[in-house]
Parts: sequence; C-alpha cells; structure tokens
Amino acid sequence: QVQLVESGGGLVQPGGSLRLSCAASGFTFSVYNMKWYRQAPGKERELVAGITSGAGSTNYADSAKGRFTISRDNAKNTVYLQMNSLKPEDTAVYYCNAVRWSTNHWGQGTQVTVSS
Repeated sequence: QVQLVESGGGLVQPGGSLRLSCAASGFTFSVYNMKWYRQAPGKERELVAGITSGAGSTNYADSAKGRFTISRDNAKNTVYLQMNSLKPEDTAVYYCNAVRWSTNHWGQGTQVTVSS
C-alpha cells in the first residue's frame, strides 16, 4: 500500500522556521523524483520545490528560493522541506508528491500557518 505521510506543520510566527517531513512507504522511493506543493485557501495548488531521485538536482519556485531547502534521505525513504524566514503568504496546506514517468503519489498534506 502506497503511503506518503507528511508531518512537521504547525503555527509559526513570521520570520520563524519549520521543517516538514514526508515519509514514504509501499513503493521504491529512491527511483522517484520528489516534490513539495502547497495550496492556500482559494488558490490553486502550486509547486514549491523538487528534488531528483538521486538528489543530484533541485528546483524551487521563485517564492521559495533562498528561504526553503528540499532534501531527501533515500535510506529513510523520507523527503524534507526546511522552511526559513517564513511569511504570512506561506500559509497553506503543504503536500508531498512522488512522481516517476506517469505515476504520481500524493500525501494528505500538512497545514502550515504563519501568523503573529
């Protein structure tokens, strides 16, 4: 059974940091490219960051560059998103995505709220 379970979300003040984790099971994690998406209320889901299967390459949305870092540990079947200098506009549900060719797996999401 394929599972992606996100954790690490919560309420944080502007300027604060959070580290999201996504634990994968039920598929060969190491061969999948991994991505983090987010969806704010009333907005479309948007790509935040991605990392290739071998962790050789990463990419970021302009809004995340310089503040967020995506990483993965293939031995632990886990992908991370370190988020620093958080802003109120980062408030959203963050989703983990595993993609390989036409196969996509999604997690249920974790809420991140940035507010004073």
